Amino acid sequence: MTRTHPHTHTPTHPDANPHPHPHPHSHSTPHPLHADDQADIADQAEILDLDAEVLAEHIAALTRWLPLQSPPARIVDLGCGTGAGTFALLNRFPEARVTAVDASAGHLQRLREKASARGVEGRVHTVQADLDEADWPDLGAPQLVWASASMHHMAHPGRALRNVHALLAPGGLFAVVELAGFPRFLPETAPEDRPGLEERCHEASDHFHAEHVSHRGADWGPMLTEAGFTVEGERTLAVGIDGTRDEAVGAYALGSLRRMRHSVADALSSEDLAALDRLLDTDSPHSVLRREDLAVRTERTVWAARRDN
Repeated sequence: MTRTHPHTHTPTHPDANPHPHPHPHSHSTPHPLHADDQADIADQAEILDLDAEVLAEHIAALTRWLPLQSPPARIVDLGCGTGAGTFALLNRFPEARVTAVDASAGHLQRLREKASARGVEGRVHTVQADLDEADWPDLGAPQLVWASASMHHMAHPGRALRNVHALLAPGGLFAVVELAGFPRFLPETAPEDRPGLEERCHEASDHFHAEHVSHRGADWGPMLTEAGFTVEGERTLAVGIDGTRDEAVGAYALGSLRRMRHSVADALSSEDLAALDRLLDTDSPHSVLRREDLAVRTERTVWAARRDN
C-alpha cells in the first residue's frame, strides 16, 4: 500500500456545504423547485466551480497517481457535481468517455454547458440518478469509477460500494476521494478582534454534522475490502494555495464561509457571529475579499481499489 504521510480521518466536511460536492440525493423524478431551492442549487454550483478552479492542479495530481493497468476507455463519475472530476479525467485520458452521474438536474445541466464550451460534449454522457436507491441505472461496464466527496453522502454506503463492484469491468479500478478536513482560509490570528474564529466555526460545524453525516471522514479501506475490492493504494495530498497568487481564492473563501454560517450560527457566541458577518459583508472594510492573507489549506485522500478478474 502506498501512503504519502500519516493522516487521521475526522468528520470535518460539513454538509452545509461550504466545501464542494454537495450532492443532494433527491429522487431523480423531476419536480418543481421553489425559488429558494433554485438559489441554493445555484450557490452550490458556484462553489463547486470555484473548487474545481482553485484545486485544479491537485485534482489532476490525483488522477495521475491512479494505479491503472491501461488507460480506461469508459469512466463513470459518481456524484459528479458540476464536473471537476469529469473534466480532470477527460484531460488525463484523452481517448476516454465519461458517464457523469448526479442527483441534481441543475448541476448536470451546468456540466453539459461546460462540456459544450470545451468542445468535449461528444465524450460526456450525463445521468440523473439517486444513488441511494437500491437499483442503479445501467451505467455500462467502466474500467474506472471515480467518486469524489460523494460516498459519505450515501445512506447505505456498503450497498453503494457493492453496486460499484458489480458495475466495474473485471480488473477495473474504483477511486474514492475524500477530504480529510474542510478547507481553512484564514490565519489563526484572524480576524484581529476575534482571533481563532475560523477554528471555532469548524468545531461547531463538526459537532453539528457528526450527527447527520456519520461516514464523513471515514477510512474507506476496510469498507472497500468488505465489498470485495482489493485496495491497491492510498494517498493523502496536502493542499496549500497562497491566495495572493490566485484571485479565485477570495471568492472561494467567501462562498464557503457563507454556506458554513448556516450550520454554525446557533452555536457561535454573538461576538463570533458578528465577526463572521463582517467577514461575509462584501461592503465592509473587514470583508474576506479585502484580506491579503488568505490561503487554502486542506488535505484530500484517495483510495484506489480494484475489482479482481
